[in-house]
Amino acid sequence: MDKKSKNALFLQGIILASAGIVTKIIGFIYRIPMANMLGEQGNGIYSVAFGIYNVALTLSSYSLPLAVSKMISGRLAKNEYQNAYRVYLQALFFAVAAGLVACTALFFGAGYLEELYNCAGLAKPLRVLAPTTFVVALLGVFRGFFQGHGNMVPTALSQIMEQIINAVVSIAATYQFMKAFQSSDSVAAYGAAGGTTGTLAGAIMALVVLAIIFIRQLGEMRKNKQQDETLAESTAHIYKMLLLTILPVILSQTIYQIGYTIDDLLFGSIMVAKGLTDEMASSLRGVFNTQYNQLINLPVAIASAMAASTIPSIVHSYVRNEIKEVHEKIDAVVKFNMVIAIPAAVGLTVLADPIISTLFPRLVTYHVMAVRLLETGSAAVIFYALSTITTAILQGSNYMRLPVIHSGISLLFHIGIVFVLLQFTELGVYGLVIANVVFPIMVSFLNCRALQKRLQYEWKIGRLFIRPVFSAVIMGIVVLGVYQVIFRMTGNIQIGLLTAVIAAVPVYGFLILRTGCFTREELEALPLGRKLLRFLK
Repeated sequence: MDKKSKNALFLQGIILASAGIVTKIIGFIYRIPMANMLGEQGNGIYSVAFGIYNVALTLSSYSLPLAVSKMISGRLAKNEYQNAYRVYLQALFFAVAAGLVACTALFFGAGYLEELYNCAGLAKPLRVLAPTTFVVALLGVFRGFFQGHGNMVPTALSQIMEQIINAVVSIAATYQFMKAFQSSDSVAAYGAAGGTTGTLAGAIMALVVLAIIFIRQLGEMRKNKQQDETLAESTAHIYKMLLLTILPVILSQTIYQIGYTIDDLLFGSIMVAKGLTDEMASSLRGVFNTQYNQLINLPVAIASAMAASTIPSIVHSYVRNEIKEVHEKIDAVVKFNMVIAIPAAVGLTVLADPIISTLFPRLVTYHVMAVRLLETGSAAVIFYALSTITTAILQGSNYMRLPVIHSGISLLFHIGIVFVLLQFTELGVYGLVIANVVFPIMVSFLNCRALQKRLQYEWKIGRLFIRPVFSAVIMGIVVLGVYQVIFRMTGNIQIGLLTAVIAAVPVYGFLILRTGCFTREELEALPLGRKLLRFLK
């Protein structure tokens, strides 16, 4: 893979990763006041509703960006512009049908799900989220279309616009709903419904943005189609290939998402049977899903973004049987993810207390528990990032069923651990964290072994894992020391945290470069790589 190709791969990955970081930061910013307004019970209802909504999305449309991207990039690699456009059209028809089914099922099944999950008030936010599934289904096709063309800018732009609208509307609607229904026994549920209103508004805005960009590019697409003389694929063949591509992605992603909602289901049923009230169970679920999972998901979003940007590039090389390039791209994206995920996990561990105190100052009832959850389970960041990127690599290399099998095996083990720990121990919510770490470890192990066996890929343990771990551990020691010194001098948690985070960047950056994690060629291929080299010298 030449430097230009490497640079393009990193650039597109960085575009999506940057958008992922921006949207997650916006998400944190708006979730902080919203979480503090909702309280533990409202956060519990909101998080359970979103867990169910994510499963509905996964079944109906979450797989569409990856599947459409894979199919379109494969045809563009052979200059089949007409067939690439036909894939887009048939995927759009599929999205309309799947989105309508998911919307109907979620809206009319909300009452039943409220009883099933032992979560009073759950139906209200679910009914707001129901039409969102339809909008997001259409959104997925547009994003897959642009990503299949190797253009991550429209997806990144739509994600940022979506999150901005989501943030503004969520905060405003949560406040207004809780104010309007403050005398109601269901005020927490109405507040959660207000928060989900922003999700719908944001999705609509993102769809509008992508539709405008798509319309502006119609002229160029018509020109490419006119020059294409390849035989047109039949509609039946496209649907067959679409389903064969979508189903494995749906199954693998469903297994990821269903784990969270099964945790909610088991936790609510078992803990209520042990004597907890519905309100207390909802509050504990709120601590786990809001104060733990939200922080874990921030760095994992970068892996998801890199996975989306990697698939078209790997498909292109795999279709051309350029196995050496496939190996080089695996090196690049895995290393890029580990260099981010590993220090993030270390930072969340050593700074758990000031992070929770700063982000959730009003959620004090379970503060100590939230800190312990983050300290115990932050390692999940590393393995979720690794499992996400290796799943994308396997699917991009036409091993579609392997990640599904690996995730299924891991999920069964995960469910068993959750049940045993909740039913036969007094760990409570800590049992969810333990299982939450074990699941991605198993998926990562199985995926990595498959890459080594199926693609003859040789794992470079030192450069990919050991050097980032060494650098991150040293960084963690320095950062913890900086925080303790500044906190004792000022008595201010926020100043100590900010100073520690600022100190972490140059310390880790210097260590990762000094230990030789990146070769000179890899650094030169990175955007701003030459400047990094000059800085290191």
